[in-house]
Amino acid sequence: MKIEVLADADAVARRAAAVIAADARSVVALRGRFVVAVSGGSTPWAMMRALAAENLPWADVHLLQVDERIAPAGSPERNLGHIDKNLVARVPIPFDVQAMPVESADLDGAVTAYAATLRRLSGTPPVLDLVHLGLGADGHTASLVPGDPVLDVRADVALSGPYQGCRRMTLTYPVLDHARRVLWLVTGADKAAVLARLVAGDAAIPAGRVCRERALLLADVAAAAQLN
Repeated sequence: MKIEVLADADAVARRAAAVIAADARSVVALRGRFVVAVSGGSTPWAMMRALAAENLPWADVHLLQVDERIAPAGSPERNLGHIDKNLVARVPIPFDVQAMPVESADLDGAVTAYAATLRRLSGTPPVLDLVHLGLGADGHTASLVPGDPVLDVRADVALSGPYQGCRRMTLTYPVLDHARRVLWLVTGADKAAVLARLVAGDAAIPAGRVCRERALLLADVAAAAQLN
């Protein structure tokens, strides 16, 4: 895992946007498409606003979701609305956004369908070009939360149990671990203790079980306070 410590959350967001943009340009030049999966959160929304201003080959970008709450269309709980507001609406040309089908009446079928989308865009097994992850104060990442049976699921997409009032659809460890790059964004003093555990590779927290080999961690000074 490579680690960069930046001044504040805004600097982390801007650096993350620059990393994603550079990867997009190089991957499209090499393979003709860039497949990226994004998580939610306040710093990621700032990252997306910065990304919209970057020079990307948007016509060849395919954006997926790392996770999404099982909630109706238009719900403020949904990550998709924030993606639309902070990124899609700001990009000058349309590009492919593959929303998790959490509104389906058949959620098991929706999981199967999203797994098929992953394979169509990034092969079998799916190899995403970049996965952006955040870190919860309880050590969760994506919707891989402590004690949930989803932690042991080997399928590419799964449904979590209830967490903070919602079930979620989430990518699982096999997809995260096959990604060509994992980009962690961690900000805020409340993340300092758990970030130290992540960096130490503590498998007792869900985030600590994600493959570290191709990971870049961007943290602000506050979150990095307990790192050596």
